[in-house]
Amino acid sequence: MTPSQSPEVALRAQARAAFLHNHYHALPEQVTALDGDASFRRYFRIIHQGQSFILLDVAPEVGDVTAFVELNTMFSQGKIRVPHIIAADCALGFVLLEDLGAEHLADRLAKLSEVQGYYESLIDMLPDIARLPASPHMKPYDAAFIEMELDIFSEWLLTKWLGFEPAKVWCQQWTELKQALISNMLAQTQVTMHRDFHSRNLMWHNQQWVVIDYQDAVQGPVTYDVVSLLKDCYYRLPEAQLAHLQRYSFEVLREAGLLPPHSHFAEYQQQLALTGLQRHLKATGIFARLYLRDGKPGYLHNILPTLQYIYETAKCVDAFQWLATSLQSEIIPLVQAKLEQQK
Repeated sequence: MTPSQSPEVALRAQARAAFLHNHYHALPEQVTALDGDASFRRYFRIIHQGQSFILLDVAPEVGDVTAFVELNTMFSQGKIRVPHIIAADCALGFVLLEDLGAEHLADRLAKLSEVQGYYESLIDMLPDIARLPASPHMKPYDAAFIEMELDIFSEWLLTKWLGFEPAKVWCQQWTELKQALISNMLAQTQVTMHRDFHSRNLMWHNQQWVVIDYQDAVQGPVTYDVVSLLKDCYYRLPEAQLAHLQRYSFEVLREAGLLPPHSHFAEYQQQLALTGLQRHLKATGIFARLYLRDGKPGYLHNILPTLQYIYETAKCVDAFQWLATSLQSEIIPLVQAKLEQQK
């Protein structure tokens, strides 16, 4: 144990070394921690006998890798390319995976001439994900769960980070907005959704897309993965491309039989917009929570772009004009002031 290591960290490092030794019958030459995951999961790059692997490490007291392992099998059987699992110990919380490199969709978006093709190929994958069967390893994505996600915004972004104290009428309108968003999401065709289908969870490896971080998949609204991809918190599509890809996704889902018969594009756009509103409200709260609870300030700069998505949707819905006004006059200025303090 080094002087800076706590006993818990040292014990976990010992358990990690033991798992790797049991698999390789030797200690690997190199174990390097990888940064960047917005969760309790830790990843390490393992070099052994000239080959590279990735180790997923989730201490049992903070999480469980069982869903990761079981849903990996389900996605693979559904012809979705996910990382190959080489070895796993769910009780100890270790999964050894193939190394996919480091090129995500986010890294390829500088090639502007190819962006539309990338997105179309990824939208083409969504029916295969949607048709995957429900699994006991999926959490129920019901009204209570959707509301809990929305409350992350009010609790972590507004109250705990900004110290925002809404008036009574604001709270009443917030309750009505939550119910409207829940109703929209439950009224849609319910399918298997990845739930974080965005530019940092889609990797380019051996000339094909590989889906990672699928372990939180649930059965939920058919538009959810579309809006995760097209209104990404980490990358904003140009308006013309966004309009084209929304139409393209509508045609793909309709031809796959995943939308109700005689669906209209305008109704689909409304469902996309409201589903995106729910997702983006949750996401801004998560970015604040990552900072306050988990000591990860790296996601704070994603809050303003995500709030912009929320503002643009809210101002186009008569019943949500109050939220657009509140964002513009109160919430966004508070966020800007907080971010200035972080510099």
